[in-house]
Amino acid sequence: SLRPGIVLMHGMPGTARDMTAYAQVLAQHGAVVIAIDAPFARRGGQPVRFSTEDRAEQIQLIKDLQGAVDVLRTRPNVDDSRIAYLGISYGGAMGALFVGIERRIKAAVLVVGDGGLVSHFTGPEDYNQMAGLPCATRVNWFQAMAPIEPIRFVGHASPTALLLQSGRFDNLVPAADAQELHTAAPVPKTILWYDAGHGLNQQAVFDRLDWLHVQIGLDARN
Repeated sequence: SLRPGIVLMHGMPGTARDMTAYAQVLAQHGAVVIAIDAPFARRGGQPVRFSTEDRAEQIQLIKDLQGAVDVLRTRPNVDDSRIAYLGISYGGAMGALFVGIERRIKAAVLVVGDGGLVSHFTGPEDYNQMAGLPCATRVNWFQAMAPIEPIRFVGHASPTALLLQSGRFDNLVPAADAQELHTAAPVPKTILWYDAGHGLNQQAVFDRLDWLHVQIGLDARN
């Protein structure tokens, strides 16, 4: 019988391997899962380098995610009409960009995401990372990254159904940043807040499984 497919995206820093345990949970609920490495995970050094290379890598990531959808669609046991995206943290933010471009996704879960790297590195909580950079470096980086900021693309996600999960006590993605992404996201969307930090909690995991059960026919949890 045909199975739903799920593209799984890790956070920053991180690798596809970090998602293994969670991929197994989704597979136990009947999904065919593919997880990929972000371009920064395939090289050494800092994930964000505040150079125009960050732009090239973000664009490459979207191409790689499209390739992951291609792979799922070639699997004889995957239902092409039931493919979902699930991204956590950085993966949640990049998912907001991906769903604005990729038309073959039925549903997407954006977990503790914000509007993208520009919004992430311009908040008061992150300013110290930018403050040490020369002014020209900052300006060039903003000019390179702002046009591909995920929050500018998420509005094109419809008719893909969206689930956005955020934590009220998240110290990495402030509530205001999460709220901006929620507001920019089009319907159909489900927004769930948790009294939790960046890792959310077990209820968030259950809610995700239940929502994917409805959206793409993931096996119901017992």
